[in-house]
Amino acid sequence: MLDERFADRVAVRIDDHVAVVALDRPDKLNAIDPAMFEGLLSAGEFLAGRSDVRAVVLTGAGRMFCAGLDFASFAAMAGESGTPEPLETRTHGLTNRPQQACLQWRDLPVPVIAAIQGGALGGGLQIALGADIRIVTPDARLAIAEIRWGLVPDMGGCVVLPGLMRDDQIRALTYGGHDVSGEDAVALGLATQCAGDPLAVARSMAAGIATRSPSAIRASKRLLNLAASANPAAVLLAESREQSALMGGPDQTEAVMAQLEKRAPVFD
Repeated sequence: MLDERFADRVAVRIDDHVAVVALDRPDKLNAIDPAMFEGLLSAGEFLAGRSDVRAVVLTGAGRMFCAGLDFASFAAMAGESGTPEPLETRTHGLTNRPQQACLQWRDLPVPVIAAIQGGALGGGLQIALGADIRIVTPDARLAIAEIRWGLVPDMGGCVVLPGLMRDDQIRALTYGGHDVSGEDAVALGLATQCAGDPLAVARSMAAGIATRSPSAIRASKRLLNLAASANPAAVLLAESREQSALMGGPDQTEAVMAQLEKRAPVFD
């Protein structure tokens, strides 16, 4: 057994060829701050270099998988350090850092199974979308929530979602920003199956995968990723450009203030 921690935000345990990766900020519902991004990226790089890992379970500590971005921590960081790194900057090939934190699970050479309890909102959902398979509780809340803050999904979701759902369903969730239950997420194609204990089911599934031919499993994932690919570079860069244009603008500022003040937004 091997235990590792990354940026004090992500815990990794490897046992019997299965790695369990846990977002570990339960007091904040595993909300994503800069350290969480660092932890996720470091954990992904760590696992990508290990030949003994045959399957990965991606989960969140506590009562929620991930509540999305911690906007307060990013605002504080910007205030301390000045202008943040432009989202258009490609830091990992086709992706920027937030996109890589989500899509690296798809690029990992072994299957990744997300176990979602409580909910996966906004950026939290996009992290889960990087997994090959998503197991959810029936009452979990999932949402493409960025529109609530006057933003667009820009962490790889626009690349992955078209392979999972109908175009009109994606648009309804993206434009509306409303929650869907775990049961509805399965019906829509956003999740794979419901379970009362997603982590137990994900562990069992990963253990079964770990008994299969490692080379065949890796080859299968390469083939399935190739079959699903189109031209992600243009989509990923477009995500970043659209987000940069929105951030700090009047509509986005009003959306944030309305959320913080718990009132209906008023847009000009």
